[in-house]
Amino acid sequence: MTETRSDSARVRLGSSDLAVSPLALGGNVFGWTADEAASFAVLDAYAAAGGNFVDTADVYSAWVPGNTGGESETVIGDWLRSRGNRDGIVLATKVGMHPELTGLRAATIKRGAEESLRRLGIERIDLFYTHRDDPGTPVEEIVTALDELVREGKVREVAASNIGPERLAESLAFAEREGLARYVAVQPHYNLVSRGTYEGPLAEVVDEHGLSAVPYYALASGFLTGKYRPGGAAVDSARAQGAGRYLEDPRGPQVLAALDEVAGAHGVRPASVALAWLAAQPTVAAPLASARTVEQLAPLLDAAALVLTPEDLKLLDAASA
Repeated sequence: MTETRSDSARVRLGSSDLAVSPLALGGNVFGWTADEAASFAVLDAYAAAGGNFVDTADVYSAWVPGNTGGESETVIGDWLRSRGNRDGIVLATKVGMHPELTGLRAATIKRGAEESLRRLGIERIDLFYTHRDDPGTPVEEIVTALDELVREGKVREVAASNIGPERLAESLAFAEREGLARYVAVQPHYNLVSRGTYEGPLAEVVDEHGLSAVPYYALASGFLTGKYRPGGAAVDSARAQGAGRYLEDPRGPQVLAALDEVAGAHGVRPASVALAWLAAQPTVAAPLASARTVEQLAPLLDAAALVLTPEDLKLLDAASA
């Protein structure tokens, strides 16, 4: 019998008071592969299912011809205003990778926050990430700038994406020593076929300091949905090339086979199992995944209610080790 948990359950991010859904909804597709109407439909379905954790970034989706960055934030801001549900959503965004605001100098961080607040149409960002580390900027400058945003009431909590264990530990030590706002979460690249980027020193720092992880690429660019198969038909997706590369790794087909077996036992889809495996890993609070249609969202929501057995986890671990 499949064990489930309430999909409206909340998990705490690190030492913060942010209580979030066990599935974070990625906003990278909004304004890219999902237009406003499709984005609103996905956001509505996610919220209706009890979801409250929406993730975006100022750079989404500057890579699309004709876009300049900030499109996703604008779509989410319009949705919040049209639905009047700002208080029910924990909103995360990021700074440091917008083509006109790269790096993490203090002035860049502060300007990035102001522009995100404007596009989102809100007064305070719930969770503000540094999108990727900037080794050329001292952690003292980065942490101090983030702390000032918190003290000004423009940011509630701060976090770091794409940061190494040494710089993370250094940032946390400085914040603690000076009594400044400290990171409560990290957003690493982590999934069943990409484990080495997080497991090990980075996860150890996160665990030691009581942070939470919100892994991105949780479905490996769609590979872990099971729609990419050896010898299978081409998939019409903007991420097809990135996902297809996992088939060249011997572990890729092994992981798909394990996902199929566990999914069959629980009566769910492979994507649900892949996300539930992540959610079961130490320090992980909420895997991050995106959907450009309501149909794609369904297995992501199923994952939030799925609890894998020890045997399931052992099988998946062995296939992906």
